Amino acid sequence: MIAIVDYGMGNLGSVAKGVEKVGGKTIVTSDPEKVAEADKVILPGVGAFGDAAKNLRDLRLIAPMLDAIKAGKPFLGICLGQQLLQDSSEETPGSPPGLGVIPGTVKRFPTVMADGSRVKVPHIGWNQVEPGPAGDAVSAGVKPGTYFYFVHSYYVLPEDDSTVALWCEYAGVRFAAMVAKDNVYGVQFHPEKSQAEGLALLKRFVEL
Repeated sequence: MIAIVDYGMGNLGSVAKGVEKVGGKTIVTSDPEKVAEADKVILPGVGAFGDAAKNLRDLRLIAPMLDAIKAGKPFLGICLGQQLLQDSSEETPGSPPGLGVIPGTVKRFPTVMADGSRVKVPHIGWNQVEPGPAGDAVSAGVKPGTYFYFVHSYYVLPEDDSTVALWCEYAGVRFAAMVAKDNVYGVQFHPEKSQAEGLALLKRFVEL
């Protein structure tokens, strides 16, 4: 069973449907005990880092998620869920920290590039990715130039580039489209909205 963590900030239905479409059995829950009992955990999310970090603590969901990770259970963060794998975000200074399981910070895209040209933020739409050095089982098979669907204003800046599974570029910034470390994975794009390639990535996670 795959627990999809409900803390009031995520496209839970579309994530659940995507996972079920590739053969996974899901439960959407805010119950810490059900998260603890699950075989795998998915942390989706849309919204502000600080609000999300607070909600997770108020619902007592931090401990069961960290316990699942320590136990070696596959864990996937999606969009804001990937950002919550980091230590902190400049979006909400002074907010409760993230899970801190992949050390790094979350930065905002610039609205003006080095040459003075303006760019649209948030980054919305299809964009290409390139393989990073992480070499994990979930990103395996993603070819250079593959497109995924993004919606975000903030991006992950890991402390260690070796945790980057997929790179992407927007607004002159090369950022981590996907991170991976041991049994923990995070994607900035929305696999459930990324058609065949996104579903294939979810399938690889389900089959871990």
